[in-house]
Amino acid sequence: MSTHAKRERLLLADLLESVGPEAPTLCEGWTARDLAAHVVVRERRADAAGGLVLKPLASRMERVRIEYAAKPYEELIRLIRTGPPRVSPFALKQIDEASNTVEFFVHAEDVRRAQPDWTPRELSSGFADALWSRLERMARMLGRKSPVGLVLRRPDGRTAVAHRGTPVVTVTGEPGELTLFLFGRQDATKVELDGDKEAVARAQEAQLGL
Repeated sequence: MSTHAKRERLLLADLLESVGPEAPTLCEGWTARDLAAHVVVRERRADAAGGLVLKPLASRMERVRIEYAAKPYEELIRLIRTGPPRVSPFALKQIDEASNTVEFFVHAEDVRRAQPDWTPRELSSGFADALWSRLERMARMLGRKSPVGLVLRRPDGRTAVAHRGTPVVTVTGEPGELTLFLFGRQDATKVELDGDKEAVARAQEAQLGL
């Protein structure tokens, strides 16, 4: 059975292929080629991918990413589609699903929403619930740098606290939109922010995400 991560992987590869290597993305300063190289390095170069979480290794990861970005674009897309080598932890279905569902969803939207003709994507209820489940677990980490209290709210009323503090801003939207908001894509999301006007502005400009 196909997993959420696998479907998002293939969607991301298709999007990258359709827009071309020089297309913009929501990742500041990165083209589609840069983003594709990042995805490949993250799951194929464990010796460099540590730069995602360890700042002393960030420069090495960037050097390796630039090396991969110089490869033929078609090769990068092929590597994304085929997935990691068998020796990679990401080759395990459970790890792939846990680590890549949100990763690939966010990056697919990074490609889609940077294009001038993008339209909202309707997610299945199962996938929306899967994103919400992950968001509940990750919310505090993703929202830790918020300068104001931050509460996430689904249209059905379910909530999750991303950051405790005052004043409080409530961000209402579908799970996919809330995920993108907490990953720092505030300007590209379809959400409603409720709270003090100044607090809302600070939440909108906050450096959220990993």
